[in-house]
Amino acid sequence: MVIPALLTSKREDLIKMVDVCAGFTDYVQIDIMDGEFVPSKSVTVEDLADWKPSIHCEAHLMVSDPYSWLETFKTLGAKKIIYHFEIDKDHKKIITKIREMGLGVGLAVNPATKIDDFRYLVGELDTILFMAVNPGFYGAPFIPEVLEKIKNFKNEYPQKKIGIDGGIKQDNLLQVKQTGLDYVCVGSAILKNNDPARSFKEFVKLFNG
Repeated sequence: MVIPALLTSKREDLIKMVDVCAGFTDYVQIDIMDGEFVPSKSVTVEDLADWKPSIHCEAHLMVSDPYSWLETFKTLGAKKIIYHFEIDKDHKKIITKIREMGLGVGLAVNPATKIDDFRYLVGELDTILFMAVNPGFYGAPFIPEVLEKIKNFKNEYPQKKIGIDGGIKQDNLLQVKQTGLDYVCVGSAILKNNDPARSFKEFVKLFNG
């Protein structure tokens, strides 16, 4: 599965991105950044008010306080909330809160985070999203060492659904696919392409080929 990852600081641009993606997929990831957990900022809670995407979505919360976003994405119709392991919060409370809202739960882990660090949470999660970049910037450089971590995790937890996000391009997709993961999140390589639909279809063909 290939999931377009949408990152912008402007409401109108996000709406345009979703409308473009609706022409070739029915599911996107909306990236949220708060300027604290990561240096960049994205759209705000206020930007997302009174908006319903035309396709399904999940949230990737690169923020220090996931709680402040949960109701917004519930109202928006999100299927899953992905938040970061590296925040200073009680993870079990966050997971319980997201579950109580009827949403799926994913955990994103940064390149430097070790499997042993978050192992105690794996059984409570729907998905693990491995970051292959240090998050916070569209088009950040890919960190290939993450692929070995993904292979090790897949060997230990073959039934757990896992994905990768950050720096995914067509020229490294086959290498990424060999780790055995289930899906890839692709941002700039699709959304900043002159023909996003064609780029998405090429990614799907490579990933499923």
